[in-house]
Amino acid sequence: MKVTDVRAVIAIGRRGQFGLHGRLPWEGNRSREFVADVERFFELTRGNVIVMGRRTFASVPDFAFRDRDIVEIHSADRPEDVLARFPGRTVFIGGGPPVYAAYAPFIRHWDINRLPYDGEADRWFDPAWLVGGGQSV
Repeated sequence: MKVTDVRAVIAIGRRGQFGLHGRLPWEGNRSREFVADVERFFELTRGNVIVMGRRTFASVPDFAFRDRDIVEIHSADRPEDVLARFPGRTVFIGGGPPVYAAYAPFIRHWDINRLPYDGEADRWFDPAWLVGGGQSV
């Protein structure tokens, strides 16, 4: 049986901020660090699977669907069942706090990039997700 490699890649601000009104708080910032973070995200996920909630899925640019499998998930979906659909693949988790909380027990590798943002936010990274369990699927 092939194991699914479950990972998360997330950018956070100086105080753990990562969302504001359903978007990245720094979205549109053309400073080098922010542009490099977006480029790195698309490079890391190329050729892999990304599962994400409805709002995050709706925000994905059209070009991103060409180089990766992007799957919209719902709160009724059991993480075990979603991840079992991708044996032997690398699956990245994307979305807001409910998605990270649900999938944290399965995430083997967290790739966290801390950006020089110290502004407003309504979504925050929860360090408890890091000790979610790291189960294999």
